Amino acid sequence: MATGETLGKRIARLRNQRGWTQERLAERLAVSRVAVSHIEMELTVPSERTVVLLAGIFDMEPWQLVADSNYPLPKRERLPAVTSRYTHTELLTHLLHNDIAWIDSGAVRPGLWDAWLDRLELARATCRSQDEREVLDSLAHLVRTRIPRE
Repeated sequence: MATGETLGKRIARLRNQRGWTQERLAERLAVSRVAVSHIEMELTVPSERTVVLLAGIFDMEPWQLVADSNYPLPKRERLPAVTSRYTHTELLTHLLHNDIAWIDSGAVRPGLWDAWLDRLELARATCRSQDEREVLDSLAHLVRTRIPRE
């Protein structure tokens, strides 16, 4: 039996600590705002998939998210030990900054400018979040200003 806060309350607390609305969390999970509300109010128990996604969003492992909560033991036992912690946009951000540091060190790679703009255009075309589109736009600006065009 759980001795700590309920999973729904924990998810609400973690969401609030980041200053996110239920709508923003729902967007990141690819679920409705009502689904997030139901989880937070303990009207539904999130699936293992949802717990794994939430753990990644909150930068923790699934077992940490459900520890000492009321999440059912059979579901808890099926959770993976680790999860991915980056969105695709976050990964692109890290990779671009690495490439810029590499170029700043004097390296040259023909076609890098075009490759990055193509990659960012594709990511933007499939992105559903306005926040992430804005990040992708800023990354495209970074490419245009920091990576030499051959």
